[in-house]
Amino acid sequence: MLEIKRPKQIGSLKRKRGAGATLSTARKSSTPLPQGAHKHEDPAPDISNLEGQILKSRQYYNNISTLLEYMRLSEVNQFRNNEAVLALCRIFSRLMARGIMTAPQHLDQNESIITEWLRRKYEEYCGNLLDSLANGPHEERRASLTILMQLFREENSGLRTNAELTWKKGTFPSIVQVVVNLITGDRIQKIFVEGYVEQYSDIKFYTLQALTFASTKKSTVKLDGIMSILIAVNGIHGSEERLEPLYINPKTRQYNMYSRAAQRRAAQDAWMAVLRCKLTDMQRKDLLKAMPHRIAPIFLRPELLMDFLTDSFEVAGSVSLLAISGLFHLMQEKNLDYPQFYIKLYSLLDFQVLHSRHRSRFFRLLEVFLASTHLPAILVASFIKRLSRLCLGAPPSAIVVVVPWIYNVFKNHPTCTFMIHRDWDQADGKAGNPAAGFCDSFRMDEGDPMLTGAIESSLWEIETLQSHYHPNVAAISRILSEQFTKQKYNVEDFLDHTYGSMLDTELKKTMKTSPVIEYEIPKHIFVANSGQSPESQTAVARLWGFEV
Repeated sequence: MLEIKRPKQIGSLKRKRGAGATLSTARKSSTPLPQGAHKHEDPAPDISNLEGQILKSRQYYNNISTLLEYMRLSEVNQFRNNEAVLALCRIFSRLMARGIMTAPQHLDQNESIITEWLRRKYEEYCGNLLDSLANGPHEERRASLTILMQLFREENSGLRTNAELTWKKGTFPSIVQVVVNLITGDRIQKIFVEGYVEQYSDIKFYTLQALTFASTKKSTVKLDGIMSILIAVNGIHGSEERLEPLYINPKTRQYNMYSRAAQRRAAQDAWMAVLRCKLTDMQRKDLLKAMPHRIAPIFLRPELLMDFLTDSFEVAGSVSLLAISGLFHLMQEKNLDYPQFYIKLYSLLDFQVLHSRHRSRFFRLLEVFLASTHLPAILVASFIKRLSRLCLGAPPSAIVVVVPWIYNVFKNHPTCTFMIHRDWDQADGKAGNPAAGFCDSFRMDEGDPMLTGAIESSLWEIETLQSHYHPNVAAISRILSEQFTKQKYNVEDFLDHTYGSMLDTELKKTMKTSPVIEYEIPKHIFVANSGQSPESQTAVARLWGFEV
């Protein structure tokens, strides 16, 4: 627990006639430890007596300083520390319930001094709990979170008269800030979100407001923690009938501020504050992954995401692959005008896309993007041809995805099936002279899919793949040379293939017939004549002439 300054000794409480108890002038010296603080093996009765005296009479309020001192002895006596923490929680809860810590305007000076002193001790106690929440072991942090949330509930009735100030100026903003600053994925963050934020409408509403404010404080909070909590919060876009209960019952029941629409508006403001920050590449990718299912449905005005998504889409690489989903959602739902969408999408088809770890996500979306029958055949043919060309240098796990995808596109766009087989003769000016060699009309370096000339080409790349070294690739490539009797392939069945999975499939395959092998084991490799002298052998034969 964080070292705190030794609390100052408060003079004894004296009761004057007709004036009640008052606090004497505070002494500058430190409060000495109670006698026997390190000697008692069972400190529970001692702490219990101190607690009972405080609640019995205000002349024993100085015992609060003693209990706060016990909180600092976690390394000496952990049991004493825990008992002191719980005793102080009960003490301050009862004092707030009695209204002793509230300072009305009609109080005299002596009463105001007492109230102010109690408030300072309460702030010191909460500060120790917040430090334990941030730096203590897991069980201690979990207990600190529970105690702090309980004290926060008591503040509404016994410490602050304005409910709005309870949420914005009380213990709650400090709790949120500590939770945000924890390491992303910390168990305390999960407990806070699942145990409080998702269970109570008012906590959810003011947590979102606190995260909005925290996003503007660039140096004091972690943006990763804010994003982690926002992504983890569920139920914001649910129905009004399933609204969660309130953690603190307001004195004026204005439930409209805790309605689902208010929560969505608060979440929208929080996300917009995050998007205005300077994001790293990893943070931007995390946001784009959560955009279609966790972020966009929350927004009351999804068009506010247009600038962020279009800027991300203009970035090359995997960021563009992740941005296309949210951008296409806005084009469909909000009629976003992005005329260069398919040109930019076409530019993403490079050699890296078939090696990317986001390949499965990309092909799921690509199948949706080209599913419309209103797309020009010239544009669709360019995508088919470009992916066919990329397959010549792609790994087998990517080729087994592309070929079924091309099959499905042909079923949706029958006008492109002329690309499967095309006869070339000398009369065709674009084909060139067959005697001089084949001339493909497809222009790979053209960035506009409407100008590539792919519709006039053929899929000779797929026929080449029918002689691929991997038997699975060769077999699946032959489906385009057969009758299109199957209605559609489920691309999901091919997306999870990797080198490892394809190798395991081959190793577990049962051979029906034994393979043909050489009946006589050769003595050398790359040597034409076994009796050839080393001087007459080629350089390759000398380097690779392993003896068997």
